[in-house]
Amino acid sequence: MNLQTEYLPFLIPVIIIELALMITALVHVLRHDHYKFGNRPIWIIVVILIQIIGPIIYFVFGRSDEE
Repeated sequence: MNLQTEYLPFLIPVIIIELALMITALVHVLRHDHYKFGNRPIWIIVVILIQIIGPIIYFVFGRSDEE
């Protein structure tokens, strides 16, 4: 239990950043129809299941320049 409380100040900001990235990417996936690669169901799975890296992958490779 002591080990968990020791790392808690580090884990809370990481969890908040992860959730913010995931929610932002998920909202963008659901609002837009055009993607550079793939389609909506694939990007939803990537964003939700691949924790911190999934939303970053979406914003780098999936988000289309057309808005």
